[in-house]
Amino acid sequence: MSAVFIHVSDIHFGQERDQTLYIHNDVKKELVADAARVVRGLPSGVAHGVLVTGDIAYSGKEYEYTEAAKWLDQIAQATGCDITRIQTVPGNHDLDRDMLSRGGKHLLDDIRAGGADEYEKVLLNDLDRATLFARFQAYGRFSEGYDCVLDTEGGYSTNMRVELSPGRFIKFVRMNSSLLCHGKENDEEPELLVGERQFTIPRNDGEEVIVLIHHPLNWFKDSDAVSTYLKSRSRLLITGHEHNPRVSKETIEEGTDFMTLAAGATVPSKSEATYVFTYNVIEFEWDQATDGLAVTIHPRVWNSGMTRFEADNARLGGTDQRFLLRCPNFRACATNVGENATINQLESQSEATDAIVEMVIEPENPEKVIAVPPEPPNYRLVLLRFFRDLTEGERLRVLTELNAVPAESNDRMTQAIERRLLDWVVQQGRIEELAMLIDSYIAGKNIGVKE
Repeated sequence: MSAVFIHVSDIHFGQERDQTLYIHNDVKKELVADAARVVRGLPSGVAHGVLVTGDIAYSGKEYEYTEAAKWLDQIAQATGCDITRIQTVPGNHDLDRDMLSRGGKHLLDDIRAGGADEYEKVLLNDLDRATLFARFQAYGRFSEGYDCVLDTEGGYSTNMRVELSPGRFIKFVRMNSSLLCHGKENDEEPELLVGERQFTIPRNDGEEVIVLIHHPLNWFKDSDAVSTYLKSRSRLLITGHEHNPRVSKETIEEGTDFMTLAAGATVPSKSEATYVFTYNVIEFEWDQATDGLAVTIHPRVWNSGMTRFEADNARLGGTDQRFLLRCPNFRACATNVGENATINQLESQSEATDAIVEMVIEPENPEKVIAVPPEPPNYRLVLLRFFRDLTEGERLRVLTELNAVPAESNDRMTQAIERRLLDWVVQQGRIEELAMLIDSYIAGKNIGVKE
């Protein structure tokens, strides 16, 4: 069995002008139907998640994410995927540039004029970080619902692993490449930085990393260091931004491969010119013969003459491209599963368990979030609806009604505090009460009445 993911990028909700609204909405509707047909034709018959590599919105406004959420729900439901299994990273269009202060502009200028040292000094300052991250306010609420929390200290984030076979996992690591974006950046004279806090990802036996980031490597001033770490620590890099679908695979050393997949635009932002609508369906499998990772890409492209999506024979090297990646971390696990486990024994285990794909959720920042073990079955859905579907005022009223907000508290209610209070309520065994309150507020909005 394979783990199947729908990969979309650069959707640009909110960009539509005049008649393009109807065409873009039709393309999005057709994509949902096409993805459902493609997934039904695969061995698994269902999708296990959706990958979004940035530029969900066009200007980082809340209403744009409201529309995006409805569409992502449609994709998930049409492909048999849990609506909470979305992995998303921000792009440059997910910034609300109206929220950048004059002081923030000076910070950006200082970092771009300098480099990694200046960037680290800013990340060490709580107020400076808050100034830059304020532009992600709407995106942050949207992504928090999917537990794709932005690390506001400048680090990478991760919350999803997929078990392809006993002891063989792929882990999705998300990075924010858009913190320093100002609207005029380019790749000829790179000004953006990933930063050591993000690209120094750990390696673990039995676990191969898939990195999601919006900008390709050539957009970074620290691209050499980023490239060194990602090529040695991860197996696959998935990007967006350039709207130019392409794929490459290279050997890093004997027994170690690295693959890059650049996405096209699901809905290109330059609607006044001719751009192609594209997306991918990706299968991940454990290859028993090599103890490696098999990645099969099913590229899809819009046929403007027939007004539908179809297999893309021109990009990414043609249709149904299968890439076999040699994986040192998979091989390292062979001596750590059981006392004297071998590859042949692991193959037997895989056959015995019928190769069932299991989603394993990991906490974003365990030291910052109240632990909720064991996680209730509907926790992810409650989290999604709380952050994504309620307004700030409604979230505060829910927490107040559940006595989660200390009466003596004078702290400003931030998203991080909301998350801690929500997890506290869950830890108290009151998740059903929490879910009912969320339902009541959503139902009130649906009939035009706020309770």
